Amino acid sequence: MQRLTSAWNRPLAGKQLPMTATAGAPVPEAEQEFADLCEQGRDLAENGHLQKAAQVYERVIEGGSQRHRARAALGLAVVRFDLGEVKASREADRRAIDTGHAEFAPRAAYHLAVGHEAAGEAAEAAAAWREVLGFDNPRYHPAAHYGLARAAEERGDDEAAREHWDRVVGADAAEPGGPEAAVVAEAARDRAERLLARGEVDAAEEVAARGLRAAEDPALRVVLGAVYVERAIAEFGAAAAASEPEPEGPSAAPPVDPAVAGAAFELLARLLSVRGDPESAAKAWEDGLGNADPGIAGEVRARVRRGFLAPEDTEDAEEGGESAAPWWDPYIEAAVAQESTPMLTGELFAALDRIYTQLAVPHAGNESRASALRTVLAEAVLTPSEYVWGRALHDDFRERLRRASGGQAHVLPEGWPEER
Repeated sequence: MQRLTSAWNRPLAGKQLPMTATAGAPVPEAEQEFADLCEQGRDLAENGHLQKAAQVYERVIEGGSQRHRARAALGLAVVRFDLGEVKASREADRRAIDTGHAEFAPRAAYHLAVGHEAAGEAAEAAAAWREVLGFDNPRYHPAAHYGLARAAEERGDDEAAREHWDRVVGADAAEPGGPEAAVVAEAARDRAERLLARGEVDAAEEVAARGLRAAEDPALRVVLGAVYVERAIAEFGAAAAASEPEPEGPSAAPPVDPAVAGAAFELLARLLSVRGDPESAAKAWEDGLGNADPGIAGEVRARVRRGFLAPEDTEDAEEGGESAAPWWDPYIEAAVAQESTPMLTGELFAALDRIYTQLAVPHAGNESRASALRTVLAEAVLTPSEYVWGRALHDDFRERLRRASGGQAHVLPEGWPEER
């Protein structure tokens, strides 16, 4: 948990704390000294002198200050927590809560709840959040309801969770730009993400919009974008499903244009990948490639293969003069469909690096012994064998060598180069 020292010991914006006497009234000399000590403790804490700050706060508490006891106790709780002294921190929080101070008592309960949450103590955190609600300081209530909503979600109490969520991100939960706006925006993001995970897209959009009305938040913009992605997935999925041929009859829908269907399958697959669902993305490509309409299947294959090395750019050609697809095409096609292109690229560069290193070392050392060079070449040729595409590379070379030697069989044995 981040250090909270400087924040906990200050009043929130727009709130005047009863830390000094009413304007015009004389301030008792002792209370003024306690006020100065609280300021000193805060400055020490903000500058990282936590032990000294704790000592100053303890002087205020032990001095019997009535006006500044709550502030000092909360300050002590925060620095003890930052020092890792959890038990002492909670005792100080309790001291501040027991004062009933309108500002620092609910803030101490807030701090106590956050500490319990950090320790994974859900029941204790919920009890502290309820204490926050018990104080007549509505500025801390949204945070308390947010904490109680999370606790209810974790224990599976949907009704209680919904009640607390509504109190934080309901239609009238907070005024735009108010002091609670940041909490409302954070809670709205959390709530919207949970709704999206459950497939409740419309509800997620509504909650995200409420959060953005309270405060501008880039994280909420991302959630709202995710809502649009989910809607796009649904629309592209419907278009892709409509491309499947229907039984002939008077009510049969007209066939879908292959270009439209191809775009639907591609965009569906790519958005599923963006969502982080590579299995569904691969299934979308597979469905498109296996479509019963040859025109649609061909359109999808053309989209999968966009950017591939064209056959005419290779040196291989079938006997009829037409270029054959390179041996590596199926691996690239599968990598595109399965969202594993970075892995395939990494394998290729790793193999190239090893082969280059194996060949370059004897060359740089002017190695001339035939037996040593033969060993190095064998190691270089064997390098691809450990990859799934290695066997296809070796088989392709064997076939190239067979054709180059006039079609002689068994130029290289089966299983070459592993079995030589």
